Amino acid sequence: MNDNHASVSSAICAALLTADPHKKIMATRRVARDWRLGRLEYDFSTPMPARPAWPAKPELLDPRNMPRRGKGGSEKGRIALWHALAHIEFVAIDLALDMAGRFGDLMGEEFVSDFLAVAADEAMHFALLDRKLARHGTSYGALPAHAGLWETAERTSHDVSARLAVVPMVLEARGLDVTPSTLARVEASGDSNGAEILRRILDDEIRHVAIGTKHFLAICEKQGESPQKRWKSLVREHFRGGLKAPFNDSARLAAGLSRDFYASLAS
Repeated sequence: MNDNHASVSSAICAALLTADPHKKIMATRRVARDWRLGRLEYDFSTPMPARPAWPAKPELLDPRNMPRRGKGGSEKGRIALWHALAHIEFVAIDLALDMAGRFGDLMGEEFVSDFLAVAADEAMHFALLDRKLARHGTSYGALPAHAGLWETAERTSHDVSARLAVVPMVLEARGLDVTPSTLARVEASGDSNGAEILRRILDDEIRHVAIGTKHFLAICEKQGESPQKRWKSLVREHFRGGLKAPFNDSARLAAGLSRDFYASLAS
């Protein structure tokens, strides 16, 4: 390392405060790469922003006010699907960056490495989906999007256990449940490129849930708590809305999330 390298917290903060989606992708990749190559100081003196910078578009709406997507087989329906997925991945970039920057000092270097790698994956997913939208003659921001995705981060900004319990182990695990049926529909429509994107996202999300679960289990072990009991308590406290079956039990188990965590909370 040279004597002039930046802190990892200042680099993460700069990426979070980058509003333009394509610049955020580049900033995120750069943070992950520079950390991996030892160019960033393990220093958390730069605080994380209360919320990231986002572009003026898409317009963010309450989930209850989101327009219906339209039929999946129509061009309008396909664009709405890819736009919704792009928005999820865009917010996921910020969620992973914030996880590393907000809790990295408490949790250690392996935690930082893990979640900066997750952030780089999410940036790659967003880039693939944005390119997909371009093939349909549109772009991210052309449609309104779900405003509620960042609320979970705000509600859990004080507690790494709560953040891990809800973001990787509920929100990302939900992606494991719903992606296979979306993938099947996309494949049945003859969209091999779209199916390939979804397969890549599903494979990566299993790993992301596994990372979150690993760190959650380590905290519980250190504190002498039952992981399942602690997780259920945190989810009841911090997650609005029940867990919805059906579950992709095999993918969840591959990520270390067995049914004894979530089955009793299913609505």
